[in-house]
Amino acid sequence: MDREITGRAIAYSVPSANQLAMFPYLQTLETFYAQQADPAQATPMKQYMRNQFEFLGIKSPVQKALFKQFVTEHGLPDLSQLESIVRELWLMPEREYQYVALAFLGKFQKRLTPDYLPLLEYLITTKSWWDMVDSIASHNVGSLLKQHPSSREAVINQWRHQEDFWLRRTTLLFQLGYKTDTDERLLFALVEENQESQEFFIQKAIGWALREYSKTAPEAVQSFVSRTALAALSKREALKWLKAKGKLSSG
Repeated sequence: MDREITGRAIAYSVPSANQLAMFPYLQTLETFYAQQADPAQATPMKQYMRNQFEFLGIKSPVQKALFKQFVTEHGLPDLSQLESIVRELWLMPEREYQYVALAFLGKFQKRLTPDYLPLLEYLITTKSWWDMVDSIASHNVGSLLKQHPSSREAVINQWRHQEDFWLRRTTLLFQLGYKTDTDERLLFALVEENQESQEFFIQKAIGWALREYSKTAPEAVQSFVSRTALAALSKREALKWLKAKGKLSSG
């Protein structure tokens, strides 16, 4: 895999489906999940995702139980195989296999290094939708950059200027769980860079990020919102928790 991480670019090559040989491990997994397919559930699940993805029809609680069972019976792959397995799962048509890919990443999260940032960028920008991007942003990217803070500036400075709004949404959301470790200056700068966006998922991310940070720094968030021209959706979402808790000041 060709990778380059600099202050301006993260480059990588994406293998095609015929370049990836199916691991016996994945053949077993695919058979295991296919046996649990429920076509009656697949249709409404597909409709919920606006018919963008195919589904086996396995609901989330069952997916979690199946993954736990599979790992118990077959173990986890070696770390050296993780990226190839995740990429192959991402190529499969049914959405459940992408959820499995994220479950595998979660199992190895503490062992992920900045070398995995190109993979995470690929996942964010391929088969993109909120169900995947939000999990990758807040869990995978957020945890990795917290563990390896020296890599944060390079990747965030690249992603924050991309036309792909899913990458920009990721920059807004990666600090969701940081609480007192949140880089307030960076968060507010990213919001300001995106405040005029007409994209729903950007406006929503701005509100979500500010709302979460308001639980740690209520006065700072209220002050920022009052002096920043945010979209109505972003402002409403940003102040929702403060309003519910009666913490909005009248000033």
